[in-house]
Amino acid sequence: QVTLVESGGGSVQTGGSLRLSCVTSGSISSCEYDMRWFRQAPGKEREFVAGVDVNLATRVTNAVKGRFTIFQGSSKNTASLQMNSLKPEDTAMYYCNAKGYGRCRADYWGTGTLVNVSS
Repeated sequence: QVTLVESGGGSVQTGGSLRLSCVTSGSISSCEYDMRWFRQAPGKEREFVAGVDVNLATRVTNAVKGRFTIFQGSSKNTASLQMNSLKPEDTAMYYCNAKGYGRCRADYWGTGTLVNVSS
């Protein structure tokens, strides 16, 4: 059983910053996962925000480019999302995802952390 736990969400005003963290625990063994952040705003579909793969290559969606940065945490299978210059349209539930391939095939999700940006 693998568990992802997100933290760091909260309420900020436009232009503020937050840092989200995701920690993976459980029966991971020697597997390493691509770590991703998704978000889902009320009434909208879940969308990809940012990801860091096992080789530490990162990518972010265009909507947050230049404002959000993803990086691996202090150990493998952890990830943080630094969010700067937040906008009201960034308001959403943010979910951490760990995805593995091959012998480590997996697709784990956290329960989410809420980010609310007020104008």
